[in-house]
Amino acid sequence: MKKVIALVLAMMLVLCAAGMAENVVRIGVFEPSTGDSGAGGKQEMLGMQYANQETPTVEIGGEEYKVELVYADNGSDATKAPSAANDLVSKDVSVVLGSYGSSVSKAGAPIFEQAGIPAIGVTCTNPQVTDSPNYWRICFTDPFQGGTVLASLAYNTLGATTVYALAEAGNDYDAGLVNYFTEAFEALGGTVIPDSFATGNSDFTGLLNNATGYGAQVLFCPVSIAYSTQIIQQAASQGVAFTLLGGDTLDSNVVANAAKDTNVTLYVSTFYQEGANAEFDQNFKDWLNANPEMLTNNGGNDMISAVSIMGYDAYYVALEALKAAGSTAPADVMAALPSVVYDGVSGHIEFDEKGDAKRDSAVIKTVNTETGEWEFVTEQKVD
Repeated sequence: MKKVIALVLAMMLVLCAAGMAENVVRIGVFEPSTGDSGAGGKQEMLGMQYANQETPTVEIGGEEYKVELVYADNGSDATKAPSAANDLVSKDVSVVLGSYGSSVSKAGAPIFEQAGIPAIGVTCTNPQVTDSPNYWRICFTDPFQGGTVLASLAYNTLGATTVYALAEAGNDYDAGLVNYFTEAFEALGGTVIPDSFATGNSDFTGLLNNATGYGAQVLFCPVSIAYSTQIIQQAASQGVAFTLLGGDTLDSNVVANAAKDTNVTLYVSTFYQEGANAEFDQNFKDWLNANPEMLTNNGGNDMISAVSIMGYDAYYVALEALKAAGSTAPADVMAALPSVVYDGVSGHIEFDEKGDAKRDSAVIKTVNTETGEWEFVTEQKVD
């Protein structure tokens, strides 16, 4: 009799446990944590991780779900990205966030499209990313950043007439920005001298000499954090007279630190400047400082990178899509995405018919080489 009672109790416990099992929805994180863009990818993920600990659940179809972030490292490499994308598909994610880097986003897109899983680009600015019907994005695009913003800054604000533009060969982000910058800058009356370097290059001395030899007033180098820090340090050692200009990838405390105690002048376009939302900034800094691993992933200090803000906002856009879908099925989430509207830390987010965010402004900032901190210059908007 005791054995029967014990068996019944055991079965009741199993049934209770099964009944108490929580619902889980998985969000894929398609980001580089290794390779040339690893530093930026980690900072972008920090925003998602912070948002996830802040809001770890979401109500979907009247039921509460725990939100689980599922990571896959695309290695900053378009040849590795499909494997990382397939890894996320195999883990039954409902929606994907990422990536930092347009080349890897484009490489992963066919995998997500074949699986019917929607992806939300965070800071992948190349316009071709959203050629995939499964990709949306919350950031501005390169025609705006390179043409409307940076070309105008170089010509009208910095007074440059000749720009030396440097890109990593085969990198879609670099090539796209240089292309749109060139079109707009030459339309204004300036001259652009394009050049490139091979992946893995570490000696930029000759290229910097070329920029000086051409009489360039600006070196436009929309490259990865790994390359930009080397360019800055080598430019400083040569005592160059020209100004360095970069896109959103250069908005990093790692880059700012490389420019500290140098004579290099650096301007970048980006999505957010620390101080724009004091309450958020302080809470995020407190979280970073309480987590040694997170602080390390942020480059060793608590300076806020704009890509972290974008990662944070992307997480909440994904939650809005899940709530609107009333389902965890990827097809339902994808159907809900076009109508999602969200006011985030980085600003108002809604999508146009292609899936691009309707962004009309960019932040311009420069490095204070004495403090190694970013300083706000202006917010440039579409006329």
